[in-house]
Amino acid sequence: MKNENKTNSAGTGRRDFLKGAAVAAGARAVTGCVAPGGTRITAEPGTIGSSKSRSPVGDDGLVKIAILGTGGMGGGHIDSFLRFAKKGEEKVEIVAVCDVNLVRRKVAEDKVNNSQGGQVEVYTDYREMIERDDLHGVLIASPEHWHAKMAEDCLMAGKDVYLEKPMTLRLPEALRLREVVRKNPDVLIQIGTQKIMLPKYKAAQEMLGDGAIGKLTFSQTSYCRNSENGEWLYYGIDPKVQPGETLDWDMWCGPLGKREWDPAFYARWRRYKDASTGIIGDLLVHEVTPLVMAMDQGWPTRVVATGGHYVDKKMENHDQVNLQVQFEKGHTLIVAGSTCNENGLETVVRGHKGTVYLNGGNCKMVPQRLFADDVDPQEVICENIGNDQDALRKNWLDCIRTRRQPDSNVELGTKIMVIVDLATRSMWEGKAFEFDPASMTASAIG
Repeated sequence: MKNENKTNSAGTGRRDFLKGAAVAAGARAVTGCVAPGGTRITAEPGTIGSSKSRSPVGDDGLVKIAILGTGGMGGGHIDSFLRFAKKGEEKVEIVAVCDVNLVRRKVAEDKVNNSQGGQVEVYTDYREMIERDDLHGVLIASPEHWHAKMAEDCLMAGKDVYLEKPMTLRLPEALRLREVVRKNPDVLIQIGTQKIMLPKYKAAQEMLGDGAIGKLTFSQTSYCRNSENGEWLYYGIDPKVQPGETLDWDMWCGPLGKREWDPAFYARWRRYKDASTGIIGDLLVHEVTPLVMAMDQGWPTRVVATGGHYVDKKMENHDQVNLQVQFEKGHTLIVAGSTCNENGLETVVRGHKGTVYLNGGNCKMVPQRLFADDVDPQEVICENIGNDQDALRKNWLDCIRTRRQPDSNVELGTKIMVIVDLATRSMWEGKAFEFDPASMTASAIG
């Protein structure tokens, strides 16, 4: 039985839900903002309960998943899981798809039905979908402002989660989601930063952990690309998508609170600061996450950043960003991001005795001149794993079956969100920020 448009027919319940979401958004704004007096940034308030029992994977090992959000990223995930099943690479079945955009959802529904030869269930309200007892996991490919709420609801419903990057929109949400996972260890969450699967970062993690380059001093990485007219404009505005007809606009806004219909905001939300951190959360996380994992320098403790509108002046988020991050073990990371020039920084980790280069597919260590007689150069020629995003998808399925915690987990994801959120605040507020790992709080400096 299909569950189309139940959200639209349950008017009172949906209005109450959206009202609550708007109130929560207001609470986040107060909790997450730094007032002139230097208010601390803390986890979102609220009681954290216990998750429902997790549906076990049967003896046949078939993992049943749902796709929450069927746009560009969600559609790509659907294609991959269907391909895995068709080629016999994974025992996986998409049993449900959910989207408030009925145009996109119909495309996803037809695609899944044509491939699997069955009738996939469709939903507008994800809360109804996650009540299903046969679901093992939910892949969340919604806009950033929904990540935290949807992930927590899915985990509390006993579903394992694949959550697209960035983990959350703001740091208070990340700190709360971390506590949700820590208090409910029977369910797991994987953050969708696929480069963490590249063997060169595993090799670097081992090399650096063995002390090959001595004390780590500073590192650098970047994600830079270019466009003629502005970033994320390739997301087209579909005239068939109309609020009240083919789109539940109020539900899409959810935690952002009620807003006037804006087709550009809906289609290109990464360009707007209310809904996205732009370059930092959408692009830089791909490079920063595996590097932070490999270096293992503890929590970020100080973040300062600058951003500019140098070419794409119509975009609300910045088109050029530069970050500097200090870590609790005594290390500095420099990061550059651009959507107006494609030439970035080489990915390098510097130590007192040597330097590790990670720009290509391999991991290469070159001793510093002063230690050339004592330290031997090293190079690890790494396996070509093909599509690293496919590798991460398969890793999630494996974790669902084995209950092994994923490498791209909530602990690492929270460290990255400290960088993402505090860098974003630093650019908009013109201040440096510090993070205290003991109290798990952050505040502006000065």
